[in-house]
Amino acid sequence: MMSRTPSTMLEIGTQAPNFELPEAVSGHSVSLADFTGKPLLVVFSCNHCPYVIHILKSFTEYANAAQRQGISVVMINANDVDNYPADSPEKMLELSGTYGFEFPYLYDQSQSTAIAYEAACTPDFFLFNHHHELVYRGQYDTSRPGNHELVSGADLKAATQALLSGDALPVNQLPSMGCNIKWREGNEPTYF
Repeated sequence: MMSRTPSTMLEIGTQAPNFELPEAVSGHSVSLADFTGKPLLVVFSCNHCPYVIHILKSFTEYANAAQRQGISVVMINANDVDNYPADSPEKMLELSGTYGFEFPYLYDQSQSTAIAYEAACTPDFFLFNHHHELVYRGQYDTSRPGNHELVSGADLKAATQALLSGDALPVNQLPSMGCNIKWREGNEPTYF
């Protein structure tokens, strides 16, 4: 069952929780330490959610370009693949190839990274500065499946641009909205 779920809106200034997760394409481990001294966008996502699919072409173009501008990007899938096989690592590899990801797509099998970030939905965006302090969390833009608004990435792009140029980040940050993360039974976090 998919329920329309908003982000938890983690407190601005929160230090990025550590992670070390396998990458779907290479199988190599990727950790927060790999991005020391660099701004970092952490995105909780998956393969099958209609909210993700709705923005994925636009987001991939944005994320690939952001990396060339100096912002590192990681996408993390924390869904329960036993009950949602469409989110399996094999399907992650397929999705990465189909859309041309130039960023790591990581698999959070234990769901501990998603819980550490208080991630709630797919997609869920967390933008950190070069000290890995949270400066933006919230929506990609106002477009949702079926609302007929253009997918632009306006909110996340404005935050990224402000971070890169040293300007003040938007104060009015609106929650992302998407399918709830598919928690394994007994693993549902207390904030959810």
